[in-house]
Amino acid sequence: MPNSSQSKPRRIRRRSPVILILILLIWSLILGWGLAQAVEKPQSAEIGTVDVVSGNLQLAQQTYLQNCATCHIGIPPAAFPTQTWRELLRDSQHYGATLTPLVEPERSLVWTYLRTFSRQALEDERIPYRFGESKPFKLLHPKVGISRSISLSSCATCHPGTNQYNFRKLTPDWENAP
Repeated sequence: MPNSSQSKPRRIRRRSPVILILILLIWSLILGWGLAQAVEKPQSAEIGTVDVVSGNLQLAQQTYLQNCATCHIGIPPAAFPTQTWRELLRDSQHYGATLTPLVEPERSLVWTYLRTFSRQALEDERIPYRFGESKPFKLLHPKVGISRSISLSSCATCHPGTNQYNFRKLTPDWENAP
């Protein structure tokens, strides 16, 4: 009787070169895709507005835009200090036009949005009512020569998305400005 430990000799299977080439091809594709992602400039998610607004402030932002961006573009709250916004909401005289003051609850919603996304002026800082006087506006535009007579309509020159309240999108001239 033959010894069971001496069964058939094992055959060494040669792997098919096609399988090896296929594995190398998949590995190369994955490596190439990863390198392309590392070299490519990351695409930022389009926020669509000036600020990322959490759920509880979205109604406040919408109310601000409905009340303040119908006659002119919506001005980002960060463009002026909180004190400027407070005075603008209190005063019915608005840059030469007489406005009907906001009533509750709209006034509170708009004020909450503006207060949340603007900063307090320093004690010795003059409260600005024009972009050319606004320290926050100048800080937001470090590469731009700011004149004292900036109009709201000039914002669209560099920010083509102003009608959609998108000041993050810039014209190609300013996209990679030094």
